[in-house]
Amino acid sequence: MIRLIATDMDGTFLSGDGTYDNAAFARLHERMQAQGVRFVVASGNQFSQLASFFPAYPDLLYVAENGAYLRTVDRELAVHAFAPAATAAILAVLADFPELQVLVCGRRSAYAGPTVTAAHVAEMRRYYHHLAVVPDVAQVADDVLKFALSCPPQRTEALVAALSERLVGWAVAVSSGHGDIDLIQPGVHKAAGLRELGAMLGIDLAEMAAFGDGGNDLEMIQAVGLGVAMANAQPAVLAAAKDQAASNEAQGVLRYIDQHLLK
Repeated sequence: MIRLIATDMDGTFLSGDGTYDNAAFARLHERMQAQGVRFVVASGNQFSQLASFFPAYPDLLYVAENGAYLRTVDRELAVHAFAPAATAAILAVLADFPELQVLVCGRRSAYAGPTVTAAHVAEMRRYYHHLAVVPDVAQVADDVLKFALSCPPQRTEALVAALSERLVGWAVAVSSGHGDIDLIQPGVHKAAGLRELGAMLGIDLAEMAAFGDGGNDLEMIQAVGLGVAMANAQPAVLAAAKDQAASNEAQGVLRYIDQHLLK
């Protein structure tokens, strides 16, 4: 029996225009509550941005920043930050890749240094409601949860490989598609976040279903009892999933929950 449903957001739950079928979710949310099924937003994005999609649902749970930040709307549940030495080492490596646009994602805010273009900062404000431009990201006084990188889409695979080689022991490079690369802490990912959250709730990974489309969803798709890939998912995610949902543009998550996961 599925007792917890987790979903990625961009490319999975949300349509390309950043929306979802609010009326359909409201109906499903009522059924989930009646059946004791918890709904979890599991994303690489910032908590404040994720919560903005669900203002009417204070019972939802969030696995934000790719598993580094677990919380409810009003309470932190767990925070996993890079050690200062790891942050310094990662920034030193990233300085050798000038084609990257780099955001340092903290507990309170995301931060962009002076080399990040104004256009990129403006675009990223869609995903980071708290984003500050600072003179030196190395001097930020915040818990660093993740590094969010952007690159030319055709260079994504090569840069993931290069960064993976340079950052062994410090960080793991994962692609979420479309030229986006996240640097996450070794062992800290969405699957780990769901396992930790499940321990708090008394729900085993085998009792969870999860939806995803990108490389940062892979561990989650593999770890839960029912991993579901979107029709538009990356090949590795499709290969790892136990089932497939319609695309994000077709509201595949909501359709699958309605047809397969609730009584």
